[in-house]
Amino acid sequence: MFNNKSYNPDVLTCLANLSNDEVFTPPQLVNQILDLLPNEIWENQNTTFLDPSSKSGVFLREIAKRLMVGLEKVIPNKQKRINHIFKNQLFGASITELTALLSRRSVYCSKTANGKYSVCNEFDNKQGNIVFKRIEHTWEDGKCAYCGASQEVYERGEELETHAYQFIHTKKPEVIFNMKFDVIVGNPPYQLSDGGNAASAIPIYHKFVMQSKKLNPRFLSMIIPSRWFTGGRGLDDFRSEMLHDDRIRVIHDYANASDCFPGVEIKGGICYFLWDRDNRGGCKVVTHNGRIETESTRALLEEGLEIFIRNSESISILKKVQKQKGRSFSEIVSANDPFGFDVREENSYKRVKPTYSTSKARNSVDFYYNGWRKQGLGHVEKKYIRKGLELLNAHKLLVPRVWGGGDTATDWVKPFLVAPNSCSTETYLVIGPFGTAKQAENAISYTQTKFFHFMVSLVKNTQQAMKNVYMFVPMQDFAELWTDEKLYIKYGLTKDEIAFIESMVRPMELDDE
Repeated sequence: MFNNKSYNPDVLTCLANLSNDEVFTPPQLVNQILDLLPNEIWENQNTTFLDPSSKSGVFLREIAKRLMVGLEKVIPNKQKRINHIFKNQLFGASITELTALLSRRSVYCSKTANGKYSVCNEFDNKQGNIVFKRIEHTWEDGKCAYCGASQEVYERGEELETHAYQFIHTKKPEVIFNMKFDVIVGNPPYQLSDGGNAASAIPIYHKFVMQSKKLNPRFLSMIIPSRWFTGGRGLDDFRSEMLHDDRIRVIHDYANASDCFPGVEIKGGICYFLWDRDNRGGCKVVTHNGRIETESTRALLEEGLEIFIRNSESISILKKVQKQKGRSFSEIVSANDPFGFDVREENSYKRVKPTYSTSKARNSVDFYYNGWRKQGLGHVEKKYIRKGLELLNAHKLLVPRVWGGGDTATDWVKPFLVAPNSCSTETYLVIGPFGTAKQAENAISYTQTKFFHFMVSLVKNTQQAMKNVYMFVPMQDFAELWTDEKLYIKYGLTKDEIAFIESMVRPMELDDE
């Protein structure tokens, strides 16, 4: 118990829980990340550290605390030790002018490095080693050549932040400080809006990781969204680079981001890693699911795969399924916007609303749109259907393009059967076609098994559920009804493997409309 009168809360702990626009890092989490680094670096007065995306300054502050202890024998005089650490070892590039002031305040105890109250008395300028420089985007064909930001959204006046982050808006990051770094750590910005909805935002965290690698530090450790494991807009090259890099020696993976950032939701979870330039080998993967923690050392990329399998226990199940060399269920799942209704206004993200009616007309077809259950089934003329005509008159299922949140324990897909002579907006994907309505109904029975959801979960880690999330789901003969028991026997799963699936996927009876 602490004495309330003397309790002095850490302001950075409070700040970490304020918003998920810019995710600030709690001090406890920072220290878990710093614990990945070898102990001897804290006793080395020549080790240099860089936070290329400083927000609150918490990484540099916690590093300073460790160096103050580790260098006590090397530099016994406290003030000389402070001056040496802050002047020669700690460096940061802030993401905004405000976070630069906040970072200096938490690191130097003064918003100006050379201020009266700064703990370091050797700086001769206001910024010290925590710098901020306003950068403008480099526009090419309406987008920034460095980060992909939309010119329409981010071409702003001087009174607003550009969000053109200094560290990633240069081909030569080494010129920012004109020096090399032994350790690069941080929590970079995760995404930029592209003018559409939140789900369409552009990821940028990977650019900080790749730019850091260019500096060739001895150690690199960052905390970033886990979406790169399997998908994510513009992340294919990054995922391939990371999964083929055997210098990534540790990954801590949290399926629920709030376990790291209390009160913050990040679809797909969060992870932090250690990249060790001079050591290659298997990666220690620590998976955190609430209070359950599992650990294994393995290659990040299993043979024949292009994505990272989060849970080690899943690998044996996947291999048993793939051993039968059957077709993929994804072959009967349509691409996005199966009937061509996703039309935008010229030079805009604004959608053109389809022309339909809730009253049936001659030569119209049934039309399923977002909200049809409440507003009534729509009807649209065939002339507005731009593609997918081969699916129009077939027995088929519709499945939401977005469902759940990437949490295996709570997600549950709900495809539904629609009659021939029907179509839908981009809200849905099509599963099919099927020869009969009975086959389509049997396909629904398959989608309602835990086995099906488990195989989907190997890829799906956000709310998005495009065709590719079904890539590991094996095809079945839909002339028959499918249950978990039949599927477990078919693929020869052990009691432990069955128990793992059952523990990962919620019982169907808990599902409600």
